[in-house]
Amino acid sequence: MNWFKKKEKPSQEENDSHAVTRGLLVFAHPTTVIDVEQILREEGYEIRVVSPPPSYRTGCDLSVEFPLEAEAAITELLNNSNLTPLDVVPITSKGMEPLQFVRKKWYGKYLMVRAANMKITVDTETKIIVNISGGGCPDVPYLATALIGKHINEAPDLTEVGFSLCAYSLNTAREELVREIGA
Repeated sequence: MNWFKKKEKPSQEENDSHAVTRGLLVFAHPTTVIDVEQILREEGYEIRVVSPPPSYRTGCDLSVEFPLEAEAAITELLNNSNLTPLDVVPITSKGMEPLQFVRKKWYGKYLMVRAANMKITVDTETKIIVNISGGGCPDVPYLATALIGKHINEAPDLTEVGFSLCAYSLNTAREELVREIGA
């Protein structure tokens, strides 16, 4: 057995797949993620709120995906804002990729958008919201009454109406609907 056998050179595809360009900011509470998202977007960072991989769940089903080259600046900004992440993790492999936070499904003329456990369905011809479902927050019935039967343009920004993870998720789904079907 030759212990010093020279390794074969990896292909360009293997090199590209190992390039680490994104990281995850892991937090304990969804409200912290919402605050971090606002601060980082205001500062012009290209970020995404995502569901962390199972090994990085802390009771908060949200984390922030960010460009890794900005890690030092972002962590300094967050530390100065008293929003220090529990962990900063480079996305280095398939198992580390964040889970899709927003999903879309078509049912004929209806489009349902799911963000986390909240779902909003709209009639794409009339652009009227026809259903709200999911979540476990106490404000879900109130949020549903604020949306059902309204034109997507008339739907309120739910981050101004509710302060729960369900309100945040439902608002994210509403924003995706507007992007998908126009308003």
